[in-house]
Amino acid sequence: MNDLRVHPATEADLSTLVRLRDDAARWMLARGITGQWQPGELDESHFRRVMTHGEVWLAEAGGHVAGAWELWWEDEAAWGPQPPVAGYVHRLMVDRSTAPPGTGRRLLRSAEHRVAATGRTCVRLDCLAGNVPLTTYYRGAGYRVVGHKEGKPQPGGAPKSFTLLEKELGRLPEARPRNRSPTNPAN
Repeated sequence: MNDLRVHPATEADLSTLVRLRDDAARWMLARGITGQWQPGELDESHFRRVMTHGEVWLAEAGGHVAGAWELWWEDEAAWGPQPPVAGYVHRLMVDRSTAPPGTGRRLLRSAEHRVAATGRTCVRLDCLAGNVPLTTYYRGAGYRVVGHKEGKPQPGGAPKSFTLLEKELGRLPEARPRNRSPTNPAN
């Protein structure tokens, strides 16, 4: 899968993002991972809103959508007020019908490169407290558990408790996403 290409999602990608999110939710539910995501929870307006205040990235491999993720430049709901040293990855999604194994890690590395390209020094993310497989996955990718957040507000749902994870960024190999400023995505 050397041809993985990542690019900022656009308005034309909104329905694809909703499909990816719903498919990922169904995949989790089929494996007994409940409480994290539900199909139909987010619609196009969610991703449109994130594009306004953060970034949404889409990845393609072999001419097919491989996955996507959101990148925020602050996340006070989970992390409280923080100095601008981190990027916050949300909704890492893989299209399991077309993407080869290892795609999730490659998407995560692309997000890390994007954060590093802006000069920020760490990547933060969260996952549902008690979701051991997902916590284990992120720990295997170099993230460490740094805390917990009780009662984090959710888009379209009741607050939930989350495990907070962080990865310090050292020198990273070649970055894939374009170098754009978090305050001026047009750069």
